[in-house]
Amino acid sequence: MIESGPMRPDARAWFEHRTTSATSLAEIDVNALLLAKRRGGHRVSLVLPARDEEATVGVLVRDLADCWVRAVPLVDELIVMDSDSTDRTAEVARAAGAEVVATRDVLPGHGTRPGKGEALWKALAVTSGDLVLFMDADLLGDVSHYVPGLLAPLLTDPRVDYVKGCYTRPLTVDGQHRPAGGGRVTELTARPLLNALWPELAGFVQPLGGEYAGRRSALEQVPFVSGYGVEVGLLVDLLTVCGLSGLAQVDLGVRQHSHQTEEALGRMAGQIVSTVLARAERGRPGRRRLQPGGLLTQFAHDGQRFVPSGTTVAVDERPPLCTVAEYMAERAEIVG
Repeated sequence: MIESGPMRPDARAWFEHRTTSATSLAEIDVNALLLAKRRGGHRVSLVLPARDEEATVGVLVRDLADCWVRAVPLVDELIVMDSDSTDRTAEVARAAGAEVVATRDVLPGHGTRPGKGEALWKALAVTSGDLVLFMDADLLGDVSHYVPGLLAPLLTDPRVDYVKGCYTRPLTVDGQHRPAGGGRVTELTARPLLNALWPELAGFVQPLGGEYAGRRSALEQVPFVSGYGVEVGLLVDLLTVCGLSGLAQVDLGVRQHSHQTEEALGRMAGQIVSTVLARAERGRPGRRRLQPGGLLTQFAHDGQRFVPSGTTVAVDERPPLCTVAEYMAERAEIVG
C-alpha cells in the first residue's frame, strides 16, 4: 500500500476537499446533472482543438455527440477548432457531427497565430455556453464519462469556477508498456516549477492535462498563451482570479493518447518554462512576493486513488567562506 507523505497544509486540504472521482459513468448521476443544468439555466459548449488529427477526431466526435448531444442533452454545442490542419481533420469531424470552425476565420482583425492556446482563445469567441469544456482531439478509447465528470463540480457547486481532469497516463516506448509512465514534461518541468513558485497548487495531479472545464465568466478574464503553455498559464492566472477554493479536479481514470518525440517534448517544456517565468515576474511588482517552496509534491496511484507524497527540495547551501569567521581566522594565521 502506498502511504501519503508530507504536503503543504493548504494544498493537502484542497486536494482532499476539491478532488472528486468520475472514473466511469457508474460513478456519475447523469439525471441529477441534467436537472442541475435545467435549474441553473446553463448552456454547455464542448470544444476540441485539433491540428492534423483525422486519425482520432472522427471516432471521438461521434462517441461524444451520440452520448451527450443526441441521447442525453447535456451538451448544447460541439465544436472542433481546426488549427490549419493539412489533412482531412475538418472533413472527418464535420461528418461525425461536429461544427468545425477554422481558427484563422475567428476575430480576423486580431490575425492568427500557431498553437493550441490560440484555438482555445478563439473558441471562447465562437461558443455560446456559459460553461465551456475542452478536450484534446487525440484521445483514444472510451472517454464518454469525461464530459459529465468535468461538468459535475460546475453544475453542483456554484463556488467552483474551473475544473481540471486528472488521470493515469500509460506510456509505451520501444515496445515497453508502463501503466503510468506518461506525463514526462509534467513531472520534470511543470510540477517542480509550480511547487516552487505557487506551492498552493501542489495538489493538482495533472496541471498540464488537456481536459478541463470552466465558467465563461472566469475564462474570459484571463489571457491564453498561444502555444503549449496555455494549460499552466490558465491554472496560475485562474488561481489569481478565482482563488484556490474556486478550483477543483476530477479523477477521470485513464487517459490514452498519442505520444510525442523527445524533441517535441523539449519544445513543449521550453514554452512551459517561459510561461511560468513570465507569470512569476509579473507577480512581483505591486503584488505578493513569490517565495520559492521547499517541498515537492508528487503522486502515485494505488489502484484506487491518487496518493500524494512529499520530498524536501529546498536549496541548502553554505555561505561564501570569506564570510565565515573561523575560516578567515585560520587563513589569517596561515598567511601571517
